Amino acid sequence: QVQLVESGGGLVQPGGSLRLSCVASGSIFSINAMGWYRQAPGKNRELVALTTSGGRTNYGAFVEGRFTISRDNAKNTVYLQMNSLKPEDTALYYCYVFTRTSSWGQGTQVTVSS
Repeated sequence: QVQLVESGGGLVQPGGSLRLSCVASGSIFSINAMGWYRQAPGKNRELVALTTSGGRTNYGAFVEGRFTISRDNAKNTVYLQMNSLKPEDTALYYCYVFTRTSSWGQGTQVTVSS
């Protein structure tokens, strides 16, 4: 069983930045993919960013170069640097890890508002 602990969410003004972190622990043998999804009220969960063990990185179309995902394999940690935040980025952001199965964090709230 994999446990995920997210941090870094909060309230930020439009145009501001936040950095999310997610630490994985537990029964980790090899992490194939780590990343972030988000879900806004009344909307489906959507991909924000994902990085694989092979070095591939995928971003949601809405990111438009504003977010950067990075990973520290030694610490089993994935980061999401979010810049130029918009009100429409307001959502609950979930950490996702795929080892032999999928694991999800509890979510960290990001609110972009003036």
